[in-house]
Amino acid sequence: MSGPLSTDDLAQRIVAEAGDAIIVADREGTIRLWNRRAEEMFGYPVAEALGQSLDIIVPERHRQRHWEGYRRVMATGETKYGRGELLSVPAVRRDGSRISVEFTITLLKDAAGQVEGVAAIMRDVTERWQQERALRDRLAELESRLAASS
Repeated sequence: MSGPLSTDDLAQRIVAEAGDAIIVADREGTIRLWNRRAEEMFGYPVAEALGQSLDIIVPERHRQRHWEGYRRVMATGETKYGRGELLSVPAVRRDGSRISVEFTITLLKDAAGQVEGVAAIMRDVTERWQQERALRDRLAELESRLAASS
């Protein structure tokens, strides 16, 4: 019979087996942790993702805005996104295809309160986003028909 699991063992298992992508980046935006679900979601194996810039998943046209916000958070230690608030953004996979993701972030601070990096827990919501877009398009079409027939 085995003994009790340590907190570190439990944390490692949770990160490894989570159904959501878990990514940790340091102050410079270099990927330091990339779990199995991140591999599946973005198409980069862990060995390829570790040490890379977050640019591998940020669409090129969004990078300037992303890095402006990232640098501001690293410098101030504050984010406008509260605990548990979902962020919704486009992302890019290794094959160049775009996906829609929702995620929460956690600032990782040292004992002195200085930001060392950020952890993001991400979920691919592309299918839901496409369904909602189709519904919005259909609603706009029906409203247009109704207005034209009045």
